Amino acid sequence: MSEIAIAHLRQQKLLAPLIKKHTPKIRPDHDGDVYFGLIRSITYQQLSGKAAGTIFGRFLDLFPDGYPHPDCLLEMDDRDLRAAGMSRNKAAYLKNVAQYWLDHRLINTDWNNYTDQEILKMLTSIKGVGQWTVEMVLMFVLHREDLLPLGDLVVKRNVIQLFGVDTEKFRGKKLVAELFRLTEGWRPFRSYASRLLWEVG
Repeated sequence: MSEIAIAHLRQQKLLAPLIKKHTPKIRPDHDGDVYFGLIRSITYQQLSGKAAGTIFGRFLDLFPDGYPHPDCLLEMDDRDLRAAGMSRNKAAYLKNVAQYWLDHRLINTDWNNYTDQEILKMLTSIKGVGQWTVEMVLMFVLHREDLLPLGDLVVKRNVIQLFGVDTEKFRGKKLVAELFRLTEGWRPFRSYASRLLWEVG
């Protein structure tokens, strides 16, 4: 976490104790490669880290240089992807990402030219890519600092507990709106706050 972010979040009385107790883990950023980050995230969905890591390793081994270039991925037989451990749906979603990258000429894109919302809108239009997945890419691949992924159950639960929100009074969209309101003071470093909440477990 940056010193500026820490200094800002320490001013939030509910977060200050968490900063003393927890240090967010360093996660791989894949050198800012959004395509690779999406491919990895799709692979890891709904799997334990160990199982997903094994499958992803087998998947990368299918490519001569260990990188799933979009054109190579599209040419690959689905049976080979399934043999590596991908489900039928995941194999289709991976190819959807590859096709989108080629269709929109996104290889070597400078993502600094796009806002968080522009990237969210763009990438969630790909079938199989949801908001949570893109938010993870924004946070950990592009190092965007102000994401609050309330679609993540751990983050949402811990925000509710931290502020003592009455979930009988607030439900659905009203609950989400209330959580965003309560965490307004965490801006512009909500990504760092979210990482602290993950450490709480």
